[in-house]
Amino acid sequence: MADHAHHGHDHGPGRAAAGRRRLVIALVLTASFMVVEIVAGLISGSLALISDAGHMLTDAAALGLAIWAQGLGTRPRSSAKTFGYRRAEILAAAANGIVLGATAIAVIVEAVRRFASSRSIQGGPMLAVAAAGLVVNVVSAVVLSRGASGHDLNMRAAAAHVLADASGSVAAIVAAVLILAFGWTIADAVTSIAISGLILFGSWRLLRDTTHVLMEGAPPGIDVAALERLVRATPGVRDVHDLHVSSIVGDAPVITAHVLVNDGAHGVEVARDVGRRIDAAIHGAHVTIQPEASPPESTLLPVEGLIRDRR
Repeated sequence: MADHAHHGHDHGPGRAAAGRRRLVIALVLTASFMVVEIVAGLISGSLALISDAGHMLTDAAALGLAIWAQGLGTRPRSSAKTFGYRRAEILAAAANGIVLGATAIAVIVEAVRRFASSRSIQGGPMLAVAAAGLVVNVVSAVVLSRGASGHDLNMRAAAAHVLADASGSVAAIVAAVLILAFGWTIADAVTSIAISGLILFGSWRLLRDTTHVLMEGAPPGIDVAALERLVRATPGVRDVHDLHVSSIVGDAPVITAHVLVNDGAHGVEVARDVGRRIDAAIHGAHVTIQPEASPPESTLLPVEGLIRDRR
């Protein structure tokens, strides 16, 4: 009989509703200012502003996807989806990482093309809009960061998009200052490439983390070798095998193991003790322990004898 220790998580309706409100606020701010940046970019001729508006367009889509995924993740589990739909948040985060990287590459390609042609850029409007955009992005980032833990990849993905836009606004401000002070219109393309490189790095990290979850990797901060030693040290445990550590989402560890119990030990009690030890070491984990009786020594054939018998 397996001992199941499914301990409580703070994933209730209150937390989900608060997270959704933060995402909606960020979406409204982002979508509204995106229109302003598109108009200002076309008027001033600034690639930095247009590319930042492009980032905001992907941000709006990313935030909408995050809102959808979070809503889907609150649906109750079913007979077909026994863990529920929370992994939709990981899929949304992965999709956002891909879009973020593709957008950065598109900006780099356009910036390289601009090196070959000189265009007139109005630094004044560019500076004013970029500064306003930075304020909007910082406000959105603060709103999202209050609801994003290090393991909430869906919220992290949304925050990464907004922070990328904030970086784009900083780049546009720097470029505008250089254009106004020295007439260096090339600064527009250079800063766009620099900031897109940073966005690519953030996209890679996000995809790395989501892929790790989808590949059933052990959550960060969990030492599997130490966990195995902890199980082996439990009174009544003779051996442990098939120890698996993964997560449904970044903040929901799932731990399963088969333990061989010593002769005379009660399997259910040993499994319960193992589950309690794991819970004390790793709070909030879904723990399932399967106790197994050790096989009698007399039933084990020597390997040499087994080989001779087969001959």
